[in-house]
Amino acid sequence: MSTPTPSATSTTVTPGGIPARLADDTTQGKTTIAASVVQKIAGIAAREISGVHSMGGGVSRAFGAIRERIPGGGTGASNIAGVQVEVGEKQAAVDLDLVVEYGASITELARAVRRNVITAVERMTGLEVIEVNIAVNDIHLPSEDDGTDDVVTAQPSRVE
Repeated sequence: MSTPTPSATSTTVTPGGIPARLADDTTQGKTTIAASVVQKIAGIAAREISGVHSMGGGVSRAFGAIRERIPGGGTGASNIAGVQVEVGEKQAAVDLDLVVEYGASITELARAVRRNVITAVERMTGLEVIEVNIAVNDIHLPSEDDGTDDVVTAQPSRVE
């Protein structure tokens, strides 16, 4: 006598490029949530943690800064730089690229970010978050506050 496991049908995770996934299916209708919504929730939840300076790798941060300077360009994709998601019917996986403040304990920061992202995504979407992978790509030094603009101005000349 075998009992089917509830996760047997929910283990497949598909690429986040698919527009929407099932979050709630009732006799009165179905609710779907776009992968971009999960991306935004995860990005906002990660930034809420003290010690996270910014999101994304150097190139995505540079393009994000350029987009913010273009009228109407500061919305949409720039809000989710450094966040990739895969969303299935009942589960989601999140990958984050972070820049942390110098002096922060990276392991404690990663734990706090992971916990906050899981809590926010699960509470708001009803999807089970099966993993949150965190890549720390850089450390922000307090003396670099003005230096980030220099990096941004250097980037456009490389891509023009």
